[in-house]
Amino acid sequence: MKPVSAALAACATVITLAASAALAAGPMDGAIKARQGLMDNLAFNLGVLGGMAKGAMPYDQSAAQAAAGNIVTLTTLNEGAYWPKGSDNGAVEGTHALPAIWDKPDAFMGHMKDLHDAAVKMQEAAGTDLSAVQGAMKGVGGACGGCHKQFRAPSN
Repeated sequence: MKPVSAALAACATVITLAASAALAAGPMDGAIKARQGLMDNLAFNLGVLGGMAKGAMPYDQSAAQAAAGNIVTLTTLNEGAYWPKGSDNGAVEGTHALPAIWDKPDAFMGHMKDLHDAAVKMQEAAGTDLSAVQGAMKGVGGACGGCHKQFRAPSN
């Protein structure tokens, strides 16, 4: 077998095995992992900005702009497949998503839009100065908190 053909065959085998494992794990697991990954990425980038805003780390214009840009990008993803009905914490273990997400989808999506709008303002502020980042954190934190209060079960 030629080296390129062998590599392609190996890749196809890995992809097939990964897809089979994902389906065997549970029909909602992939979606739940995707949205949790999204939230982890949001939290990481918010942590950079929050660390600066709280004075836990020095303001760094390029790091602030990168983190804010990442948040904007993350909030523009089409997340429809991440939130299948029946993937709430009452139906599946390992998620904090409340059934209210599917009972009030317009309100949920409104919170997602609020986060995106706050992220755009943060992106504008991130390259300015520490004071601007601190001011923009209130909007981002409010958007996150507003959604979590209504649609996310508390962590244990």
